[in-house]
Amino acid sequence: MTDLSKYRNIGIFAHVDAGKTTSTERILKLTGKIHRTGEVHDGAATTDFMEQEAERGITIQSAATTCFWKDHRLNIIDTPGHVDFTVEVYRSLKVLDGGVGVFCGSGGVEPQSETNWRYANESEVARLIFVNKLDRMGADFYRVVEQVKNVLGATPLVMTLPIGIEDEFCGVIDVLSQKAMIWDDSGLPENYTVEEIPAEYAEKAAEYREMLIETAVEQDDDLMMAYMDGEEPTIEQIKACIRKGTRDLAFFPTYCGSAFKNKGMQPMLDAVVDYLPAPTEVDPQPLTDSETGEPTGEVATVSADEPLRALAFKIMDDRFGALTFIRIYSGKMKKGDTILNSATGKTERIGRMVEMHADERNEIDSAQAGDIIAVVGMKNVQTGHTLCDPKNECTLEPMIFPEPVISIAVKPKDKGGSEKMGIAIGKMVAEDPSFQVETDEDSGETILKGMGELHLDIKVDILKRTYGVELEVGQPQVAYRETITQAVEDSYTHKKQSGGSGQFGKIDYRIKPGEPNSGFTFSSTVVGGNVPKEFWPAVEKGFAMMMDEGVLAGFPVLDVEVELFDGGFHAVDSSAIAFEIAAKGAFRQSMPKAGAQLLEPIMKVDVFTPEDHVGDVIGDLNRRRGMIKDQEAGVTGVRIKADVPLSEMFGYIGHLRTITSGRGQFSMEFSHYAACPQNVADEVIAEVKAQKDAK
Repeated sequence: MTDLSKYRNIGIFAHVDAGKTTSTERILKLTGKIHRTGEVHDGAATTDFMEQEAERGITIQSAATTCFWKDHRLNIIDTPGHVDFTVEVYRSLKVLDGGVGVFCGSGGVEPQSETNWRYANESEVARLIFVNKLDRMGADFYRVVEQVKNVLGATPLVMTLPIGIEDEFCGVIDVLSQKAMIWDDSGLPENYTVEEIPAEYAEKAAEYREMLIETAVEQDDDLMMAYMDGEEPTIEQIKACIRKGTRDLAFFPTYCGSAFKNKGMQPMLDAVVDYLPAPTEVDPQPLTDSETGEPTGEVATVSADEPLRALAFKIMDDRFGALTFIRIYSGKMKKGDTILNSATGKTERIGRMVEMHADERNEIDSAQAGDIIAVVGMKNVQTGHTLCDPKNECTLEPMIFPEPVISIAVKPKDKGGSEKMGIAIGKMVAEDPSFQVETDEDSGETILKGMGELHLDIKVDILKRTYGVELEVGQPQVAYRETITQAVEDSYTHKKQSGGSGQFGKIDYRIKPGEPNSGFTFSSTVVGGNVPKEFWPAVEKGFAMMMDEGVLAGFPVLDVEVELFDGGFHAVDSSAIAFEIAAKGAFRQSMPKAGAQLLEPIMKVDVFTPEDHVGDVIGDLNRRRGMIKDQEAGVTGVRIKADVPLSEMFGYIGHLRTITSGRGQFSMEFSHYAACPQNVADEVIAEVKAQKDAK
């Protein structure tokens, strides 16, 4: 039996380019898992093993690996930082017990770090902070600490301080033990000496130690009282307080260093063992009702003696076949076991089980609560499915994925490609739930939908390289929506009489604009049984089905409230189907009267530009109908935050590079839907009509 208190399931997450993958490499080197470190910029990092990752120097898929430090087993997931792949971060956080947020010493808290931090807050994951790249120009540890407070609204608990900065960065001060770790210039992580704190840092180190102890003892009333009476707690007592506060998200132990130069990594690894929770110390995952999705009040207690409960959180297809990544919450799983997939109600036999190290794998025969493993060749398991003991059926809290905002039409260049494309896309949809595919019934085209241009770009690239399917790619299309602007009160009667029993349903209803982002809401205030209760769901269903296609240009309808307040029925001729048809007719009759309006997706755009180009960038964003929200000057340039319609952002990166002489960067993510200006709406509607006529 493994001792679960010696397990740490952690993820490393950050903004694109903050150094997550490099940090993971260094951890693997320090723990003896690999002997030569690969570099991201050479395209040789261990966890970036996809061709597309090596080429672009970014991480796309989360990679899993296992290593050991001080007798503790670390299961590490390196997650991508780019916004189009946020779903990978989200689903990794879902199955982890702790995380390390890596921030760039010069870039600080960047937009994607905010998003990932928000996800981690929602998942209630305990975290350490590692401020990386302190050897870089413009690096400033104390500025990043301030940003963590102001931008993320989090409390950093500073555990190490940098000695020297930029080119001079040579070591760190351990605030708790008041000792300095100084590295030599060999670049080897183990070549450091422990010394007394250099005189010029002594005052600062003492001041930070006092702040550290004051914050830590707040976790224990008795220690706090003693401390106020002038009695200093022992190192063990302080560590126990830090561990408790980290687990309760009261604060985040903050470390500094340079992963690339191998400086400052050991204290961070020690902290993973000392302060991040073991699987048994986090709140256990709630079980939900498989029908309603509501919590049942039961939880998956982390223990090998309970019935099996596990979550499939990722599916990956590679040269060895389909791999299903599984986090086991309770119980044991052995080769040859039969398990139940509670989402499909089908059982499956566990064939080969492997422990992952990036794209290498070690076969294992059994695993238990707390483990993250992969199973080869499972048939009907999808991301978010619960796997459990057939005698104890249960459902773990499911995963929720964002809706795609952009789509492209594709078709294979040659006739033989369509079957190949179908199979390949099927595998890719299983791997990435934020990537969706549908077929346009009229034109027979295949529509790919995703989270952004880069997301779809990479998908087309994978189809071409991994699966050998050459595609013709259409123009990107925006996922518009429709809504209404006025309230309408109306009545509709559906009556049909032809031999045998007829159909009758009369409804009196109000349709009005709903709250933003409320989708479709239905209520009934009928009294006196004019529309019997059993027909209300049919009326709701009729309206809900019609919400998929609006009256302006056939886009799905958002933010509409329908209230059924009266009507009439016939004892013989009324049926659920009659009321459903009445609701559909009512939708067609009333929507055009309710001031239909086109909505467009608005993106939260974050542009980084050198100072001398700020005017050009802002002028350009204004021309793209952008609303500038904020601008903030940093050491190396200015960050501009704006809300901009997605339709105006296609091909933006090329344009931005032109106006900033190649130095600008940007990231964007979906924010909300907002009304389209009339001239834009007219163009979109005319275009949709032209496409329909052409078909």
